[in-house]
Amino acid sequence: MDDEMQEKIGQIQLIQQNLENFSSQRQQFQMQQTEIETALAEMENSSQNYKIIGNIMVLSDKDKLRKDLEEKKEMLMIRIGSIEKQEEKMKNKAEEIQKDVMKNLENKNTDKKKPKDGK
Repeated sequence: MDDEMQEKIGQIQLIQQNLENFSSQRQQFQMQQTEIETALAEMENSSQNYKIIGNIMVLSDKDKLRKDLEEKKEMLMIRIGSIEKQEEKMKNKAEEIQKDVMKNLENKNTDKKKPKDGK
């Protein structure tokens, strides 16, 4: 296998690692989003609302707390969308490289099967 092929295989492996990292980040953000949605739903049924600051809970204004949670939820949605776009680009890039590697391997195998005298 030549250096170019090894480099492309290395690129595919790197892309796969990056995809795993993106997937992990996306899952974390999705969990945070679910927690925020649950908190917002619980706020509707509660007369007193608390915000966790460090290791303590502080009584907080319901409207202000809702606004903070909605903003965090919106930021998480933007981050999730961005990660999903990056994942899609990386998947497409990996597919292109993989197709190129496979084509190159097929060409080398075809060349090996041809007789040496060109017939």
